[in-house]
Amino acid sequence: MTGNTHKTIYCDHSATTPVAPEVAEEMQRVMREVWGNPSSVHQTGRAAKVELELARERLAEHLGAARNEIIFTGGGTESDNLALRGIAEAFREQGNHIITSRVEHHAILHTCEALENNGFEVTYLEVDEHGRVDPRDVEAAITAETILISIMHANNEIGTINPIDAIGRIAHEHGIVFHTDAVQTFGKLPIDVQELPVDALSISGHKIYGPKGIGVLYVNKNIDIRPQLTGGSQERNLRAGTENLPAIAGLTRAVQFILQHRDEETDRLRSLQQHLEAALSEALPEAHIHGHPHHRIPGLTHVGFPGVDGESLVLNLDMRGIHVSSGSACSSGSITPSHVLLAMGYDEKTARQAIRISLGKSNTMEDIPLIVQAVTEETERIRSANARKHSRMTPV
Repeated sequence: MTGNTHKTIYCDHSATTPVAPEVAEEMQRVMREVWGNPSSVHQTGRAAKVELELARERLAEHLGAARNEIIFTGGGTESDNLALRGIAEAFREQGNHIITSRVEHHAILHTCEALENNGFEVTYLEVDEHGRVDPRDVEAAITAETILISIMHANNEIGTINPIDAIGRIAHEHGIVFHTDAVQTFGKLPIDVQELPVDALSISGHKIYGPKGIGVLYVNKNIDIRPQLTGGSQERNLRAGTENLPAIAGLTRAVQFILQHRDEETDRLRSLQQHLEAALSEALPEAHIHGHPHHRIPGLTHVGFPGVDGESLVLNLDMRGIHVSSGSACSSGSITPSHVLLAMGYDEKTARQAIRISLGKSNTMEDIPLIVQAVTEETERIRSANARKHSRMTPV
């Protein structure tokens, strides 16, 4: 192929991030030195307990939370499940109505579907052409039976940031619990639960240069919630099972790593994003950037190319060493079009003609022309192949 980059350019940081070296070192230290069970009362167990609670305290400080408001989970999906199922069950006597949006992560949507099968009613809010939830629609959907509202902080496919400050205030004015999935925003946007009107908030370790298989659910200490994993008394009786201490230590170190220079990195990613989108628009004027023009997380570009299948473009770019995705990683390989773009009003054909380029710490300004050149050449290659195929199928 022409125009080969001769190196790997990883542009799928919204799917997962590489583990930072200092995070891996911290995990190895804990595995070597603090390998006890935090629930054991002997000295080895107590040392592990100290490590666990120190990590919990540090994470609480970063979020503006109390230490007993931090629950360690197996990742963002489990945090979302625990929040929705646990809060819905705890408040069931007060009502059975939940409000969410059509563009949520499937960890929310599929959990809501399961709750519907268990007697709950769910309102799935529409979004505007940028994929944003209107707080007025949230308020209009509230009924006397509404017990929980869950709206993501920012969308994982297109990066649009929701006005969760306004939505949270509306929820609290009506005495309703508010949860947000902050998996895509933690480490990119300021999050302080003392200022943000949220009662529960989900975080994932592998999106912030930490390990996979670890997450956090913040739950306000005044909110009742029911456990979904039962057994031991770990995590305030809310998440049974011996804590994954090496991953917890790695997550804590990753939070420190990503927050250390968050503002500078946000500005850098925003600059890369702007240069990338300007260059793509110049090289391919027909390309369309999805998501909100202003309220969008830095470094994430979701772009559609008319006449080009997104999955084909992803595979072609992969052969050139450029790693992007055609949507959320959890939907990779799915033959269905993006539920996010469909909710935004696009037809199925258009919803299949897009890729997501999500930049991170490994990307530099030198990557931008290489990415744009490869995308330009491969879109032209796919269109030419489609034209040849169409000409063969057209009767003479």
